[in-house]
Amino acid sequence: MSLMSIGEFARLSRLSAKALRLYDELGLLMPEQVDPASGYRWYAPAQLRQAQLVASMRQIGMPLTDIKAITGLDPHAVAERLARYWAAAEAEHAARRALAGSLVAHFSGERSAMYEVATRDIPARRLLCLHQHVTPDQAVPVGRSFIARFRDGSVPRIAGASGALFVIYYGQVNDDSDGPVEWCRPVADADAAAVAAKFPDLTLRTEPAHEMAFAHLPSALVSPTEIMTVIQSLENWAAEHRRQPSGSLRQVFYFSPGAPSGNGPACDFAFPLSRAEPEPARDASPPRRPAA
Repeated sequence: MSLMSIGEFARLSRLSAKALRLYDELGLLMPEQVDPASGYRWYAPAQLRQAQLVASMRQIGMPLTDIKAITGLDPHAVAERLARYWAAAEAEHAARRALAGSLVAHFSGERSAMYEVATRDIPARRLLCLHQHVTPDQAVPVGRSFIARFRDGSVPRIAGASGALFVIYYGQVNDDSDGPVEWCRPVADADAAAVAAKFPDLTLRTEPAHEMAFAHLPSALVSPTEIMTVIQSLENWAAEHRRQPSGSLRQVFYFSPGAPSGNGPACDFAFPLSRAEPEPARDASPPRRPAA
């Protein structure tokens, strides 16, 4: 079998020698032979097809970790993974487009309402809470674990939106920030002490009555860009209605047994509101005549 040098293979595969070295280190595309003395890499012609497929997947923006995960799968599974990735990429692009449009409208002095915003009154309530710093990889598993603790129905649920489980984001959760976040489960006053005793690792606190501005989404599975778009909608609404958020962003979850699988629960993104600002006083006196 005739082997190709890394330079020749790079030219034919449309991949740089630097990329080929990286793919070798990751175990994504390993050379057929490596010279033990010089460390020089040699590739087989049969590897060209795999290299070209990797190059194409990188061209559509697919991360190397995702490409490595589908290497070795059967073609149907690869096609399914690619379709799923591209659907998510298109959704993310649409969310970025909406956010960009909102920012353009904001700096142009135009009104922008990407998500419909409404308000509701939340009564004073007792909350059973888990306050924790989390990385992006930890956020979903920790949240699911918190939710699972109440699935057996042993903790009576408060009806309506005021009884829905929610999470408060005191800081962003991304590669640069670990929150913190607080998962909250409303409990009835009569049950609060017994429930708190059942979960000694959780904190029981009281949240005062307040008004909430919220935007409803059919699914809680949203990208960080879409979350920013929702926040922008809430902030635009607050500015237009002369209202000020009085607390951190929260996400309220509505679990329904009949909801489509894979979409996650419906949710609200919301801000508690401070009291409405008074309207500016208007001068009702007649205009003065100019001096003669």
